[in-house]
Amino acid sequence: MARILGIESSCDETAAAIVEDGRTIVSNVVLSQVPVHRLYGGVVPELASREHLRAVVPIVRQALEQAGMPLAGIDAIAVTHGPGLVGALLVGLTYAKALAMAAEKPLIGVNHIEGHLHAVLLEERRQGRPDPPLPAVALVVSGGHTQLYWVERAGEFGYSYRRLGQTRDDAAGEAYDKVAKLLGLGYPGGPVIDRLAGSGDAEAALLGRIRLKGNQLDFSFSGIKTAVLRQAQAAGLETGAAARRAAAAAHPAGGLTWEECRDRCEPATLNLIAAFQNAVVGDLVERTLAAADATLEGEGPPPAGEAAQSIWVTGGVAANRALRQRLTAAAARQGLTVFAPAPGLCTDNAAMIATAAWPKFQAHAWADSGLRAFAQLAV
Repeated sequence: MARILGIESSCDETAAAIVEDGRTIVSNVVLSQVPVHRLYGGVVPELASREHLRAVVPIVRQALEQAGMPLAGIDAIAVTHGPGLVGALLVGLTYAKALAMAAEKPLIGVNHIEGHLHAVLLEERRQGRPDPPLPAVALVVSGGHTQLYWVERAGEFGYSYRRLGQTRDDAAGEAYDKVAKLLGLGYPGGPVIDRLAGSGDAEAALLGRIRLKGNQLDFSFSGIKTAVLRQAQAAGLETGAAARRAAAAAHPAGGLTWEECRDRCEPATLNLIAAFQNAVVGDLVERTLAAADATLEGEGPPPAGEAAQSIWVTGGVAANRALRQRLTAAAARQGLTVFAPAPGLCTDNAAMIATAAWPKFQAHAWADSGLRAFAQLAV
């Protein structure tokens, strides 16, 4: 039995967790910075770094206390070293290096994207179920990433990842946050839009389909965001948005609940929200299912009779209820099962980092003191 301490600080969550053998969560602590960044409608990198500096030591201590063990009881220390905000990454990485050196424990560098992919495996294992069948098509969708991967085993312990498509501009979660800011719905935008979409009529505010030249497994959400802006301007919805922003600023909790937002939204705003979510979710589902089609040519999956055996969806936007429901139903029509982490493991956390480190631990793939932080880092 190996216990790995994971540390995650790639964006605006400071997290630490201890996971046994890549399957059992012993402790899992996450401190969100949402209250800090809410005023700005998005993550401010400098503020994120400062908050990580304040939080990383007590969060790691809390994870150890929650697990009821000293640092000496840990077998390895895993840390995110990219992709992400470099200043934020450096906080977790520097502290992990210091801990590993002081405790004389192996240090393991983990790619943040690989962490999200391993959150799918962690969910199945902690529920006592077998790992999802491979090869798989995996959709990683969050505030900073929207990518499709072909996932298969590589060697005795590892996995290989082939990127099939990626966003050419905004990530899906980023588009949610920007539309929420535009419509005065607060930050983060994903959860509130997901809730409010059920109160509107998506057919009453058609936004059209997202069309791209080139790789048909790529994504683009800047156009749909602009379409929302133009419709909001044409319908005169800016006054209501300004009123909601003013109400949120005066709210004792620092922001409106989704119910309060709903009660303050005009029917036309709710219809626009529903149309936006319908367009984004529809595009995510369509391209993910296209990636699972082994008959694709060019940049698609290997065509030599190797069809996907499962579909994975992970990342913060994977907690979206409409996305889960529509992707599960559409995949079932193609005879495929969708695997996703529990909502608490979709957003950034350190349990997924410790889990992704488990194959590296088995292979003795240690990092040295020269491990660096990278804003962009391919899996």
